[in-house]
Amino acid sequence: MSKILFLYSSTDGHTRKISKLMMQQFSLSNHKVDLIDCNQMPIINFSDYDKFLLGASIRYGNYNKNILKFINHNLAEIQKLKNGFFTVNAVARKPEKQTPNSNPYVSKFLRLSSWQPNKIGVFAGKIDYPKYRFFDKHIIKFIMFITGGPTDTSKSYEFTDWNAVKKFTDDFDLL
Repeated sequence: MSKILFLYSSTDGHTRKISKLMMQQFSLSNHKVDLIDCNQMPIINFSDYDKFLLGASIRYGNYNKNILKFINHNLAEIQKLKNGFFTVNAVARKPEKQTPNSNPYVSKFLRLSSWQPNKIGVFAGKIDYPKYRFFDKHIIKFIMFITGGPTDTSKSYEFTDWNAVKKFTDDFDLL
């Protein structure tokens, strides 16, 4: 049984949904999990944990600034734990962008951070047009248009491969 510090950043709730599913899967393996939103960071005693997992969404090509601050401020403590990172983004809806080596947002994260996670995952996210404000809806529609994605703003599109999420969770469990 491990105790896992699981930090996540979710723009519209989909990364939170993925994180909660993973937390449930860890709990079934009798692990204790503290799931924490990066925007509500308590003081963390890393010595209470065996593992660290970070899940982060992308919006307009960027990660939440609190994620990188947290990593850079706590790098030495994170590296003492078995650790992992996963990104959730719409680019990963394309099969050729679903691996850590092919996804541009993994590369970006590794460039911006000094952390080299033990385990890295990439999951396709969700485009939820009806939920977006006017500006976001039209900017995302334009991005989808130029990248060959869905542009019907009356619909939501979930691209997540839930079997890939389960496999990553199982693999992280083995660290």
